[in-house]
Amino acid sequence: MQSKVLFITPPFTQLNTAYPASAYIKGFLEEQGISVPHCDLSIELFTAIFSSSFLRDVFKEAEDLENYNFPEVSRMKKLYISRVDVVISFLQKNDIETAKEILKEGFLPNGHRLKHVNNEIKWEVGEIGIIDKAKHYGTLFIEEIGDFIQANVDEFFAFTKYAEQIATAASSFDELDELLTYQPTLIEDEMMNILEAQIIEHSPNLICFTIPFPGNLFSALRCSQFIKQFFPGISVAFGGGYCNTELRSLSDPRIFEFIDFISLDDGEGPLLKIVNYINGNIDINELERTFVLENKKVVYKNKLPNTIYHHKNLPAPNYSGLPFNKYVSFLDVVNPMHRMWTDARWNKLTISHGCYWKQCSFCDVTLDYIGNYQNTTAIDLVDKIEKIIKDTGITGFHFVDEAAPPKMLRALSKELIKRNVNITWWTNIRFEKTFDFELCEIMAKSGCIAVTGGLEVASDRLLSKMKKGVDIEQVTRVTNNFSLNKIMVHAYLMYGFPTETEQETIDSLEVVRQLFEKNCIQSAYWHQFTTTVHSPIGKNPDEFGIEVTGPVFKGFAQNDLYHRDPQGADHPKYTKGLNIALNQYLNNTGYDKDLQNWFDFPVSKTSHPKELIESFLVEVVH
Repeated sequence: MQSKVLFITPPFTQLNTAYPASAYIKGFLEEQGISVPHCDLSIELFTAIFSSSFLRDVFKEAEDLENYNFPEVSRMKKLYISRVDVVISFLQKNDIETAKEILKEGFLPNGHRLKHVNNEIKWEVGEIGIIDKAKHYGTLFIEEIGDFIQANVDEFFAFTKYAEQIATAASSFDELDELLTYQPTLIEDEMMNILEAQIIEHSPNLICFTIPFPGNLFSALRCSQFIKQFFPGISVAFGGGYCNTELRSLSDPRIFEFIDFISLDDGEGPLLKIVNYINGNIDINELERTFVLENKKVVYKNKLPNTIYHHKNLPAPNYSGLPFNKYVSFLDVVNPMHRMWTDARWNKLTISHGCYWKQCSFCDVTLDYIGNYQNTTAIDLVDKIEKIIKDTGITGFHFVDEAAPPKMLRALSKELIKRNVNITWWTNIRFEKTFDFELCEIMAKSGCIAVTGGLEVASDRLLSKMKKGVDIEQVTRVTNNFSLNKIMVHAYLMYGFPTETEQETIDSLEVVRQLFEKNCIQSAYWHQFTTTVHSPIGKNPDEFGIEVTGPVFKGFAQNDLYHRDPQGADHPKYTKGLNIALNQYLNNTGYDKDLQNWFDFPVSKTSHPKELIESFLVEVVH
């Protein structure tokens, strides 16, 4: 029997571009002669929900359930229903004619988000500014409908996740198991209608779900439950980032009422083995890196040595068959880097597998997707880039590396220039000294428009403790090299690292202020530190001065850990002030304000001189 695998990205992931997992597996399995249609159920469900016909059902369902939250949306429901198709079509196409129509007074309902629209945003002059403003208004209009759905019809609904709160830190399967006994919501019913149509069209004997994030787990389980009920002859497999990080210690058998296989780490080898097993070509003990149920117990099948498919030998991801006309460009906040994630369409591709540094103490460096570093050649990469452009018609690329290696970026940039392949691209890097002015210049010439990187806690003591391999001086010079070449820089910022004091938090904010003021960085985002079970800190909390307090593992997911930091500051109380300050700096204001201004409790003065960042830059000039 010839296998047919249907690969599904369950709701919800990014809505502006295709998540790459299915394209990678499709490219690989089809080289092995296995047919792999793939469905982005995330965008298919989203565009089905945000249509005039479905919106009528939403308002009726809210009435039937006697839920009356957001009454002003109900009051203007005819206007929402009559405008939703126009707005979605515009967010897919971004045409100037519809932009002007959307911005006409009275075209959109003046709902609970639009009535508070920020009129101080400075839009670009000309058509770009009109389109951006309409995109922003259209996004707020769609978000108003989303608020109504979540409040009245489906409490789990959100734009880039579904029931995330249930899957996050789900050490026990109990709550998921209980929720799966509830009647499906209107949204879930529609999801299963789309799934059923895919099954009937493709007649697969194996359906694979990629679960990159906690916000994809419950919808994947709902789909699997439906498959087992109505198509019991089809096998179901789970894989992806969530499984790779959170389900490595799985022992609770209940999930296997809905699925047959859970594979870990790179999916190519395990999936090929699963297909061969289903076809009767190999015994179950030949499976690799795969959980199955045997005699009512969870068993990890991992025949050694594993079949390894090296990164350099894998084919290009195959994006053909995905509905690129359906993806939508949102513009909810004007943070320049946030726009990169939610606005334009990007082909996602990996330059290198894993991380060449793999030392950061807060990172999951023990896991394959970080610890197993593999490289390829620039020629091979550009060959893949050309094939993907042919498949998708899109020339924007997001290289989704843990940290793109500088040597590869130099070689890639030179190869793109040599072959006159014109693309726009961005990637994640480490702020290491190899990124001198000349390398940044070559990257810019090859089409690089932005980089993201971890500045984390801008404290040399803590950067050393977290083994980042950089210091503030180096970060300053590297980010300046990018900025001088008009490559936008986004910095990941962290607060609450083990033993971090109030003084270090305030000093870190001062460094961020000066980096923005000197235009070294143009975008940033604060994350509060969380320790995970796979990181050096999670494995050796005593070494980092913290005490792990839970959660108790109950057989299902295991990743995030709760901890107490007896030496550190009261970190959560800084969240609001840090974000208020950052929002000002993102808009190029507030540099002259005292740091105390952002907090509603007394904070210490910074110990850094006002010219700290400037002094590092002056040294470069001389």
